[in-house]
Amino acid sequence: MTTPFPFTAVVGQDDLRLALLLNAVSPAVGGVLVRGEKGTAKSTAVRALSALLPEVAVVPGCRFSCDPAAPDPACPDGPHEPEGGVRRPARMVELPVGASEDRLVGALDIERALAEGVKAFEPGLLADAHRGILYVDEVNLLHDHLVDLLLDAAAMGASYVEREGVSVRHAARFLLVGTMNPEEGELRPQLLDRFGLTVEVAASREPDQRVEVVRRRLAYDDDPAGFAARWADEEAAVRHRIVAARELLPGVRLGDGALRQIAATCAAFEVDGMRADIVMARTATALAAWAGRTDVLAEDVRQAALLALPHRRRRNPFDAPGLDEDKLDETLEQFSGENDGEDDPDPDGPGGGGGRPQPDSGPRGDGDTAARPEAGEDGQPQASGAQEQSAVRAAEPFRTKVLSVPGIGEGAAGRRSRARTEHGRTTGARRPRGTLTKLHLAATVQAAAPHQRVRGRSGPGLVIRRDDLRQATREGREGNLVLFVVDASGSMAARQRMGAVKGAVLSLLLDAYQRRDKVGLVTFRGSGADVALPPTSSVDAAAVRLESLPTGGRTPLAAGLLKAHEVLRVERLRDPARRALVVVVTDGRATGGPEPVALAGRAARLFAADQVACVVVDCESGPVRLGLAGQLAGELGAAAVTLDELRADSIAGLVRDVQGTQRAPRRAA
Repeated sequence: MTTPFPFTAVVGQDDLRLALLLNAVSPAVGGVLVRGEKGTAKSTAVRALSALLPEVAVVPGCRFSCDPAAPDPACPDGPHEPEGGVRRPARMVELPVGASEDRLVGALDIERALAEGVKAFEPGLLADAHRGILYVDEVNLLHDHLVDLLLDAAAMGASYVEREGVSVRHAARFLLVGTMNPEEGELRPQLLDRFGLTVEVAASREPDQRVEVVRRRLAYDDDPAGFAARWADEEAAVRHRIVAARELLPGVRLGDGALRQIAATCAAFEVDGMRADIVMARTATALAAWAGRTDVLAEDVRQAALLALPHRRRRNPFDAPGLDEDKLDETLEQFSGENDGEDDPDPDGPGGGGGRPQPDSGPRGDGDTAARPEAGEDGQPQASGAQEQSAVRAAEPFRTKVLSVPGIGEGAAGRRSRARTEHGRTTGARRPRGTLTKLHLAATVQAAAPHQRVRGRSGPGLVIRRDDLRQATREGREGNLVLFVVDASGSMAARQRMGAVKGAVLSLLLDAYQRRDKVGLVTFRGSGADVALPPTSSVDAAAVRLESLPTGGRTPLAAGLLKAHEVLRVERLRDPARRALVVVVTDGRATGGPEPVALAGRAARLFAADQVACVVVDCESGPVRLGLAGQLAGELGAAAVTLDELRADSIAGLVRDVQGTQRAPRRAA
């Protein structure tokens, strides 16, 4: 068995370690979501925590880890006779991103259930994690329906499996920890709210601390057992402190003053619902117990707010998470007179500091600086606004009409286009390929019925064989790759106009965020085109690139289309099941080089030949319009919509399938 990296040997990351320890003291806090860049010890710290948890007593032979002192009366392996239990270490169970629903919640043997009426149940990962840790790495990449099941079980403390009238329930209480890199995409806000605490981690920019990280990692790699032995005393001390804090927790007093500070803080930051208040109260209580106190102090409330509120106060998917600490301090100060026990005589003693672990070395590093606008190119002399202009702010986003890819796909689960999925409405039945997951009962009975006499049926039940089973085919929605091709040339450079264009693209990005799409951004201006953002699940990154986009120069429309075509070609190799939707945002003009209009037409016909779903957002304005964007849409075999028609509340109609009126590709001139 591999020796885990010691928890106490993790350098820095004070907030991460504290959040994990608070959940170890009080699992009712509701778990931890750890957000941060790659290579910041997220997974290392989580895996190391399991070694600090106290051992648990379990009923011998119970697959659901029932406590012998209070066994679950509904345990599928029960009822359990009163007897002495056996002790074992608390488990840490990892949920893979590609896990199926059956692997998570368990599976019923449908064949035995139908033929014999036996509830033959194979436990899943939720059962394995009971009374331990359930760790989900890259939780933002987990399918939404699995996240829903996971969080429901964490909230209720039980898992339910329902199949064709047969149900199984078992206890599932665990410490839920998720880690994610925000660059790979965000969780939905309603799912963020279900995690008790959240922590932002980043690699230190302090050289001495980075040196210590490397030194410890190399020492561990050379001799894991020896390295762990050198930290054994520190590990034992933390383990004993967790046990002591658990014993002290029921006696911690949360006074009315602290409760008022909690309520006032949640109200000041305008968080939705009451979950934040409850989580803050539990966290502040755990902080006091961890610090060895029986009274909750103001610093406990402050630290609880920093851990429990940042992910709950986000009003827009593209807003950076965080908390205004000055506002927090003002709110706490305003209600400080009503806090019971705030005049702790020894704030630096065992009960001071809100129980924060002592840092190993220097401070944590700052985040990355904002991207600067790229240097511009010379504009076209005769064009109005041809010289490069600085980036303008986007207009207010709005709710857009639904754009979808025609046909039925088989891509990743999402909310945009029709697709064959594991979840959705049942559309038919087929023979199962591999393990049966979704039984089509009527089709199964219909397949078995003609063979009952041959099989010697004598009783009331059907004689079911494996060949009779039918898998339900279901239709749901998939996420797509939405590739934006944005004209940033001089013809688009009027500040008011470009602000409206950016507002429209930002609105489409918001829609892509809600529909679980991947996004990419290609821009063209001056003498060529650039991939401002390769296809990614991080819609936030696309919004940042869009905000800093300057304008000016010629209009190399063909270059932009060819660059987008190349991006799609590469992406098909990486993710062949994900279908693409190309959104071209332009006024349709093409300048620069020989025959720019003809060249743009030939580039557009490449998309039509490949039957790529496209839509052209026509940005032309003014009393005199050339209709060039409409001509481009014809070459692409796409629909063309104006900025006004893009709005969901627009009177103008918009086809749902953007290729619904696709024309045959024209012959090259």
